[in-house]
Amino acid sequence: MKLKDQKKSVIRFRNQKGQAVVEYVIIIVVVALAALLVLTAFSDRLRGMIAGVTNTLGGEAEANDGDSQEILKELKSDGIEMK
Repeated sequence: MKLKDQKKSVIRFRNQKGQAVVEYVIIIVVVALAALLVLTAFSDRLRGMIAGVTNTLGGEAEANDGDSQEILKELKSDGIEMK
């Protein structure tokens, strides 16, 4: 191989390596945007579920007064199902 051809192949390898990094960054950005869209779409539902769990685990004193069956019924009536 000539010296000129070797230099071209080294430059081509560097360009491909940089291209791979750019592709990974694009994939990460797309995944992050998808996660943000999903969280935005379901934010009210998630907020309600987290609030229900927080209240059940001790956020309010009355949550500790009932037995577990009553607590599950209250969660289900609020729209939160436990499986």
